[in-house]
Order: sequence, then structure tokens, then C-alpha cells
Amino acid sequence: MAARNTARKRALQILFEADQRDVRPTTVLADWIRHSHSDTRQPPVSEYTMRLVEGYAEHAGTIDGLIARHAVGWPLDRMPVVDRSLLRMSAYELIWEDETPDAVVLDEAVRLAREFSTDDSPGFVNGLLGKIKELKPGLSR
Repeated sequence: MAARNTARKRALQILFEADQRDVRPTTVLADWIRHSHSDTRQPPVSEYTMRLVEGYAEHAGTIDGLIARHAVGWPLDRMPVVDRSLLRMSAYELIWEDETPDAVVLDEAVRLAREFSTDDSPGFVNGLLGKIKELKPGLSR
């Protein structure tokens, strides 16, 4: 499972960079892949990292809509970029990656929020993803 942890961390970094640069996540993903092929000091981008980034990119409208509707008092553009990127990645994994148990997705998201974001972020991320988890059975995939 350490490989999945690393994959999530890298996907979070890619989504964060895409948000900061205001480019598509798949553009940043391609840059990371190209860079890993040309510089042996850079680790390769794992298949699971690619699935998370490409999955969010494919479903970005749906995911951002869900987050925006259920993040009471926090418009998407006002959220810390780390939280927004983490919610995007985790919402994709929660809804579309059936092989990953929901509890694992939530635990990993909270762990990453604790590691990379504000003191309030773990509770915010957990609460919002918990709401999305409740809605999951009714979402069209």
C-alpha cells in the first residue's frame, strides 16, 4: 500500500501544480512523465498516479460541481489550493475507483491534509468527503 500512498501524493502535487499554473492537469502530468524519462533522478510516474489525475480531468465538471454544492461557506475559488486539489483527487477516487475502499480514501485524504495543509483542513476534508460518500449511491457514474 505504500505505492498507493506515493501515487496519491504525486497526483496531489500534479493537481496542485496544474491549479497554480492554470493549465489542464493532463498537461502537467505529461510534463512529469517527460521529465522522469529525461532525468534519472526523477522517479517514474506510477500508473495509479496517472489514473487519479486523468480520472479527475475526465470528470472535473462533475467533481467540482459536487464540491462547490457541498462545501458550505467555501466557494471553490476561495479554498486553499491544497484542499481543493486534495478534494478533487479524493472525490474522483471515492466515486470511480471501486477497488479502493471508501474508508481508505477518506483516511488517506485526511492524512494528506494533515501533512500538507492547514490545521483546519483535515476536518474540512473529512466532512466534505463524508458527504460525498453519502451521496455516492445516487450519483450517476
